Amino acid sequence: MHADRPSRGIRPGRECNRLVGSTTSPTARKRLVRLKRLVPLLATTGLLATALPLLAATQASAAPEPAYLKQKPAWQRCAGEGPAAYECATLKVPLDYRRPGGRTIDLAISRIRTAHPAQRHGVMLFNPGGPGGSGLQDPLLMEELMPKDVRDRYDLIGFDPRGVGASTPLTCGLTEDEQNINRPFRPETYRADLAWARTVADKCREKSGDLIPHITTRNTARDMDTIRAVLGERKLSYVGYSYGTYLGAVYAQMFPQRTDRFVLDSGVDPQRIWRGMIQVWATEAEPAFARWTRYAAERSAEFGLGATPEAVSTTLWDLVARADREPIDYYGTKFTGTDIRASRAVFFYPAQASEFVRQLKAAAEGTPLPEGAKAPDLRRLVGGARSGDPQPAADNGTAVLWSVLCGDTGAWPRQPERYARDAAKDGAAYPLYGDMASNVKPCAFWDRPVEPATAMTGRADVLTVQNEWDSQTPLASGLGLHRALKGSRMALAAGGEGHGVYLIDATSCVNPVVNGYLTTGRLPASDVTCQNPPADRQRRLSRNPVEPLPFPSVPGPFLAS
Repeated sequence: MHADRPSRGIRPGRECNRLVGSTTSPTARKRLVRLKRLVPLLATTGLLATALPLLAATQASAAPEPAYLKQKPAWQRCAGEGPAAYECATLKVPLDYRRPGGRTIDLAISRIRTAHPAQRHGVMLFNPGGPGGSGLQDPLLMEELMPKDVRDRYDLIGFDPRGVGASTPLTCGLTEDEQNINRPFRPETYRADLAWARTVADKCREKSGDLIPHITTRNTARDMDTIRAVLGERKLSYVGYSYGTYLGAVYAQMFPQRTDRFVLDSGVDPQRIWRGMIQVWATEAEPAFARWTRYAAERSAEFGLGATPEAVSTTLWDLVARADREPIDYYGTKFTGTDIRASRAVFFYPAQASEFVRQLKAAAEGTPLPEGAKAPDLRRLVGGARSGDPQPAADNGTAVLWSVLCGDTGAWPRQPERYARDAAKDGAAYPLYGDMASNVKPCAFWDRPVEPATAMTGRADVLTVQNEWDSQTPLASGLGLHRALKGSRMALAAGGEGHGVYLIDATSCVNPVVNGYLTTGRLPASDVTCQNPPADRQRRLSRNPVEPLPFPSVPGPFLAS
């Protein structure tokens, strides 16, 4: 049985060829072959529209609906203090969709139904990013943030992707240090980097080797279509942030006839999965860093970091060198040079970066805090604070991250010397983060993927959304997603800062564009570029729609923040 065969909906024409050879009845097989031969003749005589329903009916009898598509969600009030309208259920989905009658895993889903059924257009699914982000509470967040004329049209659906949170959670048994992705390249420590990468791969294989090959973006897209089917919906609408843009793009390619109103916010470039998406953090951090030095120099009286961009840059690199020799004691928190460079995301926010460096400089110089003052949490300022919410395992997010990044594509180099060569070269070209981005990763030692990455060859009439200054999925990546999806439109917030746009920045100039599309289903006639209001971190959403992965110094990869 083909893994992506249609269910409870329209069947793509390509299934005709595949199912002819799988029919168990010789009589049915002959009938299908005969019908295939008749199609050209029927088309010329105007009878094609009559023949195709007959062909689809024959296919349906040849391929019974899998049992997992017949289940009905047992909705009940979600645990916790949420409203009664916030309901949860657990589905059973195939671990391996090539074996639909085999082992199943749990898929936790949630919903808040529209309060105005007469205005209902359908269901809207959410993904907050990751890989490894939990989306079960997304309906609660979107219920609060969405404008009423959008909100009333949808039942809001959340889910924990396979392997995450309440959905048969994955673990590799990794220690805190083993979860750290930020490893600077130095020839003398490269052997230890290789040992780390191999250890992560080995521990994941030993702890969860039966699950890991199937924790991929393509299988999560299949899970999304299972959710659609068991809810009895013909099509699916969707809002996906960051990694969720790639997940949405994969769904649109695998299930184009079931793709309704899709918003892909802060885009992952499909041509860069996944090593290239980590490396783009390095290339795009450099122009952001230069922009920051100009900002801080213009405000030298306020921040005291230098009167010229060159002086500001020197201040930062002097701090890095000093912290490499001896960590800077920031009022009880130690910062190494690696910690400072790994905070590359903060430099996409000039005001935030200026305060970050000012405080580090004061601590390095031994400046005491004013009497009675409390030291700001710099870890939280730069995005590295851990989630306070319980997780099924401390490394759940990291385990899912590597499973997806390594299992989605076989493009990861397998030669250790390749990583060393690239890290040395990129460290020189992109000094803030280049060596860390290109250094060896566990995917070098991962098992080969079960299936190839999804080709972006089909048309996708979706809306992509992007900030100009995005630290996790930079503009170059968002443009790559837009180019890859033929038929898509882009809404770009010029001057927009931050990762995640729609509803996360309440005053973003692209919000009306997205609201209009979700309300009417009509894409803009052409791409839209609007000028965002001046940056103000306080106006961005104070409660993240995602939980950061447990990396110590940077936000989790491809998560809205």
